[in-house]
Amino acid sequence: MSLAMTSPVTMKLNAQSAPFAQRRQMSASVSRSRTVTMAAASTFQSTKAPATLKAANQLEALKQMSKVVADTGEVDAIRRYKPFDCTTNPSLVYKAMQLPEYEPYLRDAIAAEKESHKGARPYAYIADRLAVNIGAELSKLVPGRVSTEVDAHLSFDTQATVDKALRLIDLYAAKGVDPSKIYIKVASTWEGIRACEVLQKQGISTNMTLIFSFAQAGACADAGASLISPFVGRILDWYKKANGHDYAPHEDPGVESVKRIYSYYKQYGYDTIVMAASFRNIGEIRELAGCDNITISPALLAELEASTDPLPYALWPTQGGSTDPHYDLSGKAEGTFLQMHGEDQMALDKLAEGIKGFAADQDKLEVQIAKAMGA
Repeated sequence: MSLAMTSPVTMKLNAQSAPFAQRRQMSASVSRSRTVTMAAASTFQSTKAPATLKAANQLEALKQMSKVVADTGEVDAIRRYKPFDCTTNPSLVYKAMQLPEYEPYLRDAIAAEKESHKGARPYAYIADRLAVNIGAELSKLVPGRVSTEVDAHLSFDTQATVDKALRLIDLYAAKGVDPSKIYIKVASTWEGIRACEVLQKQGISTNMTLIFSFAQAGACADAGASLISPFVGRILDWYKKANGHDYAPHEDPGVESVKRIYSYYKQYGYDTIVMAASFRNIGEIRELAGCDNITISPALLAELEASTDPLPYALWPTQGGSTDPHYDLSGKAEGTFLQMHGEDQMALDKLAEGIKGFAADQDKLEVQIAKAMGA
């Protein structure tokens, strides 16, 4: 049976550049007259970096500077590294499901979802339960939260994203997991950011994922997002391919993107957490030590744990002001958002690629569920 991505999302992604180009023309006059608050950077008092902390290894030092999050859905890895938060997404759940010890989570999800669902993707409902089954187990192992991702096929549909988020929260509640233990992960399209705004007003904390542009970060903060996940390594990948050379960690474009967002949030008093994500090497992590949260794969957690070199602060809340003016990227400023985001070809490419990738892994997961049910 075929569980390929349904046509509305595919069409939206395949036509990504053209719609943005057309909408940029329409919004040009709006964006050229961006209304900003020019808060002077000098009003934000700079301080020296905090003293380098003493710790047994760099992982333990990092845990004293930032909230360390495990970028995995594997229970054993969570037990091993003891992160503050952890995360799931279709890619991580699919990977975990290749391990035999995860079969009971799938069987439970199939048994619990007794209602017969129709439509192009009837197994998506079981995939929801599977993600929650794993997330509920992970929630017992971390003091903080578990991030659970909304189906990427819904990334351009605000209402469908809200509905799916509410379903996930209800499924967690049925398993005795309080919403305060959960982040709902949403792709940071304009439509996803509007869903974030609705969910936050209902007391549901969001983790806005696939952040590649400064405009996405600003719009998520103005929507009241609890947390954003800028993808450091994927930004680096694009620039390496585009420019044909490697970057040292201190000049890494993904690292620079996070530093810009971090200083902007601190300058203008946003409470939204910056969680740097998607690392290619521990040099990137070291360059962002002190960021609010940092989500790290088990392989890189092991490298940090093996290093006993001192780890100085690279970021801290009072280090200095942003050089960016304060942009209005609220729900009424779609034109400004489209202009700013649309000027960043890397962000256009990587957002489309990321949504396609998560949707494809969701499809693979649903195929696996179908096979388990004998379909």
